[in-house]
Amino acid sequence: MFTLSEQLASVIARLKRPARQGRIGRLNRGVEKEGLRVERNGDIAQTPHPEALGSKLSHPHITTDYSEALLEFVTPVYSRPRDAMAFLEDVHRFSYRHLGGELIWPASMPCRLEGNDSVPIADYGSSNSGLMKHVYRKGLDVRYGRIMQAIAGIHYNVSVPDKLWALLEQLDREDGKTLPKDYRSARYFGLIRQFRRNSWLLLYLFGASPAIDKSFLEDRKVPEKLKPHGRETLLSRYATSLRMSDMGYQNKVQAQIKICFNSLSNYVNTLRNAIATPWPDYQALGVKEGQGNAREDWQQLNANILQIENEYYSDIRPKRVARHNETPSQALEARGVEYIEVRCLDLNPFLPVGIDDTQMRFLDTFMLWCLLSESPWISDEECDHLDDNRRRVVERGRDPGLELVIDGERRSMHERARIIFAELAQVAALLDEVEGEPLHARALESLAPRLEDPSLTPAGALMKRMESQEEEFVDAILALAREHRDRLGEAITDPAREALFDQLVETSLQEQRDIEEADVQGFAEFIEQYFAKAKR
Repeated sequence: MFTLSEQLASVIARLKRPARQGRIGRLNRGVEKEGLRVERNGDIAQTPHPEALGSKLSHPHITTDYSEALLEFVTPVYSRPRDAMAFLEDVHRFSYRHLGGELIWPASMPCRLEGNDSVPIADYGSSNSGLMKHVYRKGLDVRYGRIMQAIAGIHYNVSVPDKLWALLEQLDREDGKTLPKDYRSARYFGLIRQFRRNSWLLLYLFGASPAIDKSFLEDRKVPEKLKPHGRETLLSRYATSLRMSDMGYQNKVQAQIKICFNSLSNYVNTLRNAIATPWPDYQALGVKEGQGNAREDWQQLNANILQIENEYYSDIRPKRVARHNETPSQALEARGVEYIEVRCLDLNPFLPVGIDDTQMRFLDTFMLWCLLSESPWISDEECDHLDDNRRRVVERGRDPGLELVIDGERRSMHERARIIFAELAQVAALLDEVEGEPLHARALESLAPRLEDPSLTPAGALMKRMESQEEEFVDAILALAREHRDRLGEAITDPAREALFDQLVETSLQEQRDIEEADVQGFAEFIEQYFAKAKR
């Protein structure tokens, strides 16, 4: 019989009345959703980012990630998931009106590629800040190759409302706890540790990349875990998210950093050390090609383990909006953690915008559970177990007999998931006190069948479709892309938002021109000053 932990039960019980009275507020979230532009036949688009979408350097909602073809849509911060969904749908509709015959690829693993150079690096214009973004991406190319950078995903950004922070601080005082100097940051890092212990559950429930097109490997040897399906597809029988496997955003050099998530100071110091530490292989590549000093000669920003902080790949990050001329770490040090960025989410290819209200409600419940649960510091030994758990679920999550190491013991993944769901149900009930209807409980109920039947997960559903219809990966995703474009086109964009998007095109293009005209420094001097400030 399931029994809620005494600590978690106590916290939830003491928050229920304030929740009923509307005194805990709502979680806030923003979504960053990526998607490749592709041709009608499923090849990656070689066209420039459409000018009709505005400047990718300065537009607040429509930009690109690594590649010129990799669209990134950024929502404002919303307190209700349905509002974030409505914005995502509208920005997709607006973009489709300016893409000609191109489609937005709805899967995380890329479409058909023609080698490394077929992935165009994003160009952000002639300003120093735009060139820095471009050179950083050139650095990713020489270090890891462009193909890995064609992978897409969803970043889910969550912040805890001020009202709830005040209540949690009051409860901790009542319990006689010694409150840390930066209470919110300390609690956010507790959330991160609990997340890292249990993020495998998100990989199982929402992983959606069990297959790839053969072109993704280019000339590399086919890993043993991948088996042929048709002429052009490779799939992994039990995989949940090849995007999060060693084929995706993983890097052996970064694995040596051992970023510590036990405290803000440890996190910032280990990250900053990586940015300042040269790496022999990157030194051998050279920062510039030859001895020239022209802008186009730069091929990476520096020869250190990380060029900048964004290069560090992780499934979760503490974040703070940085001010002008401030690095992410400096912002965190100066003003503490502001929100949490979840980075391990695949695009669900069966959904028009890659995510839906049900998934958002579940993520909110999961994140609040992570915040309210006890979360001791993670030892080096436990860290290794957590990495291994994630790897197991990524590669074999849909294997019914899969076991994980939980609290030092081997346990059934599905049994552990059921226990977590039982605790999540109590947190969902707390959130639903605020809503006045069981929105979070329904989200849990709709996802619970996936625990018993892996074929109901997005990865399982995609595998089932390809096998039952004898479809290649590219053909299946291309068909879904067309369906999503047609479905999105059936609805009407909010007229006020349509006018906003039209205005942002003009203002973002003008802002880029203003930035470029205001530049007076040479690029080398600009970069030197940037890293000098980063060391302070």
